[in-house]
Amino acid sequence: MTAAVASLAAHWRNPSALPGFALSLGFTLFYLSAIVLIPLTALVIRPWSLGFAGFWQILTDHRVLAALRLSFGGAAIAAGINAVFGLIVAWVLVRYRFPGKRLLDALVDLPFALPTAVAGIALSTLYAPHGWLGEPLSELGLKVSYTPLGVVVALTFIGLPFVVRTLQPVLSDLTQDAEEAAATLGANRLQTVVRVVLPTLTPSLVMGATLAFARAVGEYGSVIFIAGNLPAVSEIAPLLIIIKLEQYDYAGASAIGVIMLTASFVLILALNLLQYWTGSRR
Repeated sequence: MTAAVASLAAHWRNPSALPGFALSLGFTLFYLSAIVLIPLTALVIRPWSLGFAGFWQILTDHRVLAALRLSFGGAAIAAGINAVFGLIVAWVLVRYRFPGKRLLDALVDLPFALPTAVAGIALSTLYAPHGWLGEPLSELGLKVSYTPLGVVVALTFIGLPFVVRTLQPVLSDLTQDAEEAAATLGANRLQTVVRVVLPTLTPSLVMGATLAFARAVGEYGSVIFIAGNLPAVSEIAPLLIIIKLEQYDYAGASAIGVIMLTASFVLILALNLLQYWTGSRR
């Protein structure tokens, strides 16, 4: 029996000259259970004190559905925007040399360093009806502050570094030999980008967009200042959870949390499977 267990463990682990597989695996399982699994299990169990009927009532509430739709829809739109422009920013920072490059590279990390409340105040001031950008946009008939568009702007702001920092190491390791070979064989620039560069960057691009999406779904501080928080219009799900907690409706807040947890897990799992599939094809 012991020999069979040892053989199975040897089959699972990667070859290594250093011992300690059993100890490392035990510590990993203990740490993940204490930090992740036990809190999530408590979250899942808590709302069932309402019963299935109470849980279903919260799930189908118009205000809850509108908040979930805005949180997940805004996060998806922001992740898509960051996937496009984050790729461009990473490409410029890696492939070109120009004055102020280090300053621009440092500015990418600014959403990481800023407290979310400070970012929200800055964005709401900038895009307010009389702000630097809000006033000219209002003259064009485009209102940002206190609308769902403001939510997307805030989520795009906080998600950009995830895409850029995920792509930069891959671009740094990507040599130009394949691009030069494609040009030698007659490929134009568009064909080189589509058939040579993008297939290599796709797994990292998907991962960066996934991280940006996951970060945006649970964002709170930078959104509430610019969203306006109008129920069923510009109210996000994390704010609705805070409102229920202030009303001592812990089961209701946990129910919304379970819904967000389930939806986030399914979407992230699907994106990871897509990334694995694209990586295996490559």
